Amino acid sequence: MRRDCRHRPRVTVGFRLAAAARAAALNVSCYDQADLHTGGDERRLVSALSTRVAFPNLIVGYSPAEMPPGLKQRLVSILAADAAGYSRLMAADETATVAALDSVRSVFRGAVETHGGRVVDMAGDSVLAVFDTATGAVAAALDVQRSLDSLFAAVSEERRLRFRIGVHLGDVIEKDDGTVYGDGVNTAARLQALAEGGGIVISDAVHGAVRGKLPVEFVDLGEHSMKNIPHAVRSFAVRNAGNGAHLSRADDRVAPAPPEEPSVAVLPFTNMTGDPEQDYFADGMVEEIITALARMRWLFVIARNSTFVYKGRAVDIKQVGRELGVRYVLEGSVRKAGNLLRITGQLIEASTGHHVWADRFEGTLDDVFELQDRMAERIVSAIEPSVGWAEVQRVRAKPASNLQAYDLLLRAIPGGMPGASGAQRDEALSFIRQALEKDPRYARAKAFGAFLYQTRLWDGVGGADDVKTALRYAEQALSEGVDDSMVLAYAGAAVGVVGYRKLGVRVLGFRYDEAERAIEHALRLSPDMLSVQFCAGSVRMILGDGDGAVAHFERAMRISPLDPGTSGILASTGAAHLVAGRYDAALAAAERALERSPNLVFGHLARLSALGHLGRLAEAKQAAKRLRELSPGFTVARYLSIHPIRDAAYRKRSAEILRLTGLP
Repeated sequence: MRRDCRHRPRVTVGFRLAAAARAAALNVSCYDQADLHTGGDERRLVSALSTRVAFPNLIVGYSPAEMPPGLKQRLVSILAADAAGYSRLMAADETATVAALDSVRSVFRGAVETHGGRVVDMAGDSVLAVFDTATGAVAAALDVQRSLDSLFAAVSEERRLRFRIGVHLGDVIEKDDGTVYGDGVNTAARLQALAEGGGIVISDAVHGAVRGKLPVEFVDLGEHSMKNIPHAVRSFAVRNAGNGAHLSRADDRVAPAPPEEPSVAVLPFTNMTGDPEQDYFADGMVEEIITALARMRWLFVIARNSTFVYKGRAVDIKQVGRELGVRYVLEGSVRKAGNLLRITGQLIEASTGHHVWADRFEGTLDDVFELQDRMAERIVSAIEPSVGWAEVQRVRAKPASNLQAYDLLLRAIPGGMPGASGAQRDEALSFIRQALEKDPRYARAKAFGAFLYQTRLWDGVGGADDVKTALRYAEQALSEGVDDSMVLAYAGAAVGVVGYRKLGVRVLGFRYDEAERAIEHALRLSPDMLSVQFCAGSVRMILGDGDGAVAHFERAMRISPLDPGTSGILASTGAAHLVAGRYDAALAAAERALERSPNLVFGHLARLSALGHLGRLAEAKQAAKRLRELSPGFTVARYLSIHPIRDAAYRKRSAEILRLTGLP
């Protein structure tokens, strides 16, 4: 199928003209023009282009002495450059971008001429120049980047023109008018594509020629398979103290300390497709993941501009963690086979190299951007709970004398897990109180404290004082953490789920409208956060929307299928099926929960209720006995006083079934 040539990636002028000549001769579509290989028969191509004759489809092997008139073969250093984000800048402000581009061209001309080179072409935002020496080409590239940093020093980062430069040493075919063609030009263009904005990448041939001759250092990027280049090309990034972050020495920077909250850097995904033009997909995937992770207020995410410095480099994860000041690093790769795309990702704890999470995702290229969004969503959904549990394990290893408020909150989390003992719940609440002593306005600690009191109440422990404390924590958290998804989820659910009735009349809590508003806000901020989906299901359930609750709980299970809290999600799913009147499904979910957590009080309560609704009274009575063993203080009257379901008729039916089983 033909495609609009305007959307093809830009290549250097020599390659464009050679490809166009071959395309005309072979009658191929514009889609194929940028994919043609100029090697081997490029001299005949140039001759055909010059004389406007048909291209003879032959393998040609001229020696330099046999070169047609007007052509000569030379060994030169080729500099290829283009502007990163040029289309975005033009779309934002054409006039300013064109004016800036004129200034950039003057900088390139000056640097190229100063170092003995010649500008071949400056089409659009691209630059092609040739030099007699590799040293001159690299020195010119360094001067250009330094000059551009000075030129745009007062320009905001998003409006700044940053150029990517590639340098290669190779043979070219040169016409009398100075135009050059050949694989050398093509290779320089591919190297330029490996560079980040403001960066320089050179080939192994250039590296060998300039090593020790310039005050620079080199970072080995490894070998890269480049489109239309018959062999892999080893490349090096050039780094020099005179060009800011992109060309600075890593040792000159003071490594930032990781922030107190969990922190992650998403490295550029490796393009394993063999097609450099698929870089846009891999880079876009990383953009989507960074954006989605950044919505999680509890997670510190390094910006794209910093992580893309590592693009194309073989990196040491521990070094990346030190340089960026992060606790976790996400890396991945993209492979393509026909119309199938496979993406792998792995989350690594930077300080230890321990793999926290790894997975593989597949999809088709029928709608590439929809696939990109979907893959990013799935990766983020998997990362969020993995980071959470890695943080819990990390803090457990810390000495108690060195715990800060955040660490104390993490230590409280296991006490909120399904099936935790009363002693574990009490210890968790103790950690919450200690955290609030260190930071009285710590909204997340208050929100999770409210959740802990909520679980205690459902375990049959505590009374009116627990209700009051839970609501106080929740109210304060909502007022202090207005845009924090975790706070909105736990505290929002608590103001709806926690309460107290006397003779069927609400005395405290059960503020359903407030709970619904908080959960809707949390869903808008972080729809793929496990705690948000779980709490959203709890709120939908107490409002009487069993189907909606099940959908949220199932979504939570998809986000974290191996989560330690799975039994709580399954028990809640069973309760939601009860609200929807699906008693067989309720029983199945409750029994699955109890397989994982045999001491889960809420799971036994859901199973008992399902058996009663199904008329299996003998089994329900046995379940009631087990419930009383786990929660000796359980009574039907107390259950009714804290039952959160808004529908009074439903609460009444539930109490009747409990009484039939012999519960006091």
